[in-house]
Amino acid sequence: MRRRILLAILLAVAVTGAALGIPLGITAWTLVETLARDDLVASGQRIAATLDDDLANGRPIVLEGVRAAVPSDGLLTVRQRGQADLHYGVDPSTNAIAETVPIAREGTVTLAIPAGPLRATQTQVTAGVVLLVLLSVGTGTVVATVTARRLAQPLRHVAERAARLGGGDFRPDPKRYRVGELDMVAEALDSSGTALAQLVQRERQLVGDVSHQLRSRLTALQLRLEPLTGHEDPEVAEDALAAQEQADRLAEALDELLAAARAASEESAEVVELPVALPEIAEEWMHQLRAEGRNLRVRAGDGLLVRATPGRLREVVGVLLDNARRHGAGTVTLAARRGDTEGTVVVDVSDTGAGVPDELAPHIFDRGFSGGGSTGVGLALARALAEADGGRLELSGKRPAVFSLFLRAPRPADLVPGVSWPAARTPR
Repeated sequence: MRRRILLAILLAVAVTGAALGIPLGITAWTLVETLARDDLVASGQRIAATLDDDLANGRPIVLEGVRAAVPSDGLLTVRQRGQADLHYGVDPSTNAIAETVPIAREGTVTLAIPAGPLRATQTQVTAGVVLLVLLSVGTGTVVATVTARRLAQPLRHVAERAARLGGGDFRPDPKRYRVGELDMVAEALDSSGTALAQLVQRERQLVGDVSHQLRSRLTALQLRLEPLTGHEDPEVAEDALAAQEQADRLAEALDELLAAARAASEESAEVVELPVALPEIAEEWMHQLRAEGRNLRVRAGDGLLVRATPGRLREVVGVLLDNARRHGAGTVTLAARRGDTEGTVVVDVSDTGAGVPDELAPHIFDRGFSGGGSTGVGLALARALAEADGGRLELSGKRPAVFSLFLRAPRPADLVPGVSWPAARTPR
């Protein structure tokens, strides 16, 4: 894109330079010769006036009296009818420029100068015009380069934002480019991200609510059927046993459906190196915290790998860091460690502030609930995105506040192609 913009602007500058430079060069070449001829005509007219005065008074023509009007390298020729030609000056040879002015008694005055100096002057003036055009093209090139860079950078940034949006990073980006059309695209991306975030949150909450309600009803049904399987009436016991088998099959089908939905949501998950990913995520928050006089520390041990969607991981950690910036105080710490359960990696985000009050802690992940005047969507969305990758987000400490993101370590199938591994049905 940058190259296309640059070439388009350079082509426009080159065409403009040629359209102006060629006529200007021709005009300059012609103008120099016209001025030289006009000078010869003016000198010839002065000489003719002097000679006409001499002829009118009956004085003989003496060319020494008009030598001041003859160019130093020119030749003056006076022709009269029936008399020999009179010459004064230097013969410019055949390659000359001459102008003739009439005098009395059917005579003429001719001034001639060599064409060489005139052609040299024409060449110099034309070269000056060419240099001016080249300077204009060079200036246009600099302007084109700056303009192409100014336009290409926002376009790349918009493309990156669109890619992050497709990867599950729904955070609005306040950056604008002072270009009306690009700012409209940025606003549209922000609106789309907000809409997608709300849609994902509603979807996750619906799945969770449906799952909870169905499991609760199935459990109650199984508990009611279990005593009936030992009923003294054989028919009742047989029907109860058949109903319990159907309830068990329904529970298994529900587990399989939830597992399939979770597997579909994890298709974009990949192996992520936390020692590399976490500093990159934290970089954009360091400047904001430093502007408020706070620090952000990142700790991630070597070899810590997780299976997650990069966009979702960036979104969840970004929400936690933003929450620590808005509602916490002091130094913010982003640390990764191995979990107590095998195959689990934990990412902790903490600060040195007052922490979370006891009355807020049970509701901190509820949608629409906020204790600090925010929308109450961020933490709920972060938990939904964590669960979409088979993880879990918990408030593991109140004072100071510590949010822990539990992630799955890679399976052998993720590291070695061709190795099959059973998919977990429930988040770790």
